[in-house]
Amino acid sequence: MRVAVVGGGWAGIAAAVELTAAGRAVTLFEAGRRLGGRARAVDLAGRTLDNGQHLFLGAYRDTLALMRRVGADPDALFVRRPLRVIDNAGFDLALPRLPAPLHLAWGLLAARRVPWREKLATAAWMRGLQAAGFRLPADPTVAAWLDGAGQTGALRRHLWEPLCLAALNTPAERASAQVFANVLRDSLGGPRRADTDLLLPRRDLGQLLPQPAAAWLAARGCELRLGHRVRTLAATADGVAIDGEVFAGAIVAVAPQHLPGLLPGEAADFTYEPIATVYLQYDPPAPLPFPLYGLSGGHGQWVIDRGDGLLAAVLSGHGAWEELADAELVSRLHGELGQIRLPVWHRVIREKRATFSCRPGLRRPGPATAHPRVFLAGDHAWAEYPATLEGAVRSGLAAARAGLDRSAFGKP
Repeated sequence: MRVAVVGGGWAGIAAAVELTAAGRAVTLFEAGRRLGGRARAVDLAGRTLDNGQHLFLGAYRDTLALMRRVGADPDALFVRRPLRVIDNAGFDLALPRLPAPLHLAWGLLAARRVPWREKLATAAWMRGLQAAGFRLPADPTVAAWLDGAGQTGALRRHLWEPLCLAALNTPAERASAQVFANVLRDSLGGPRRADTDLLLPRRDLGQLLPQPAAAWLAARGCELRLGHRVRTLAATADGVAIDGEVFAGAIVAVAPQHLPGLLPGEAADFTYEPIATVYLQYDPPAPLPFPLYGLSGGHGQWVIDRGDGLLAAVLSGHGAWEELADAELVSRLHGELGQIRLPVWHRVIREKRATFSCRPGLRRPGPATAHPRVFLAGDHAWAEYPATLEGAVRSGLAAARAGLDRSAFGKP
């Protein structure tokens, strides 16, 4: 009997690869026409673009390992740059190529537009966090945590709050401090300097993992059922029935809003945050000071230089930008970028429920469910992280390994 993986996003891909490598016969169901889920390439007006922007860091060990496993070379697919946080208000923090944690200390002390007293206080605060293993005694909001730590100056406005919004897709006023601390632990506070490196994609999201993984899986006997939205999942005497077809077991790797229809007892109390990506094509190109550039004081939050004059502005979390029509949003962001020439092409992609809202005390599921042959995967099922691709990949691997360890998927 085959094992079913329901959902072909990055979590489902990770689970299918792990099961296939372990010798299991796998059927991968995906409602869309291609793999990738909420991190995929889309075709727009003759262009292949990403449906949203995703931040890749050197700390994404499992994602990078999965890419290598299916034949996608991260060294060829990414440009690796030391992290730099720079914005249109003059703030500039650049991490040098020094061993950890010296690179972070140097970056903080050399940051522009930050008073020396604040720099020293922040360096001491970071040392205290590292000594505590980045474990907090409670889980307040990020805003309350920063207030209590005395982080109320320039670094809060230009570093901590923008990073929180970028990583958790949830504003600091309602974001989980513990989850944000976990992100800092594995990035800025990581044991390797390379963990903080920014990985800038040379190709679209489809070429980073979904397309190589699809070829790798198909070559090893995995059945890919694209364009198949699973409607029912039920336990049977000898396995799990997916739309009436019986499998040895299943990994459900769908977005949390789709869980109630398949596994009503496993649905958690999630609310959701939107993301918009505004593509602006300039000709001639108008390069940014750094490929990742912060926008302060307006609607924009971050803008990414995708090369050849294409800029991608990102707006995360609920805010006033949601009330603006596409044309007005494009006009506002063009003004915030300070470009002289108008864009020759633009497109807005909005995801109303792009990620779960990563708020304090949120109950997150793990891989196990009430059914011994059904396991969960997805960024929502990796409680250490917010909704990130690394969290999705780790959850897919964890679900596959849990099923294999418990002999829930039969023998190869």
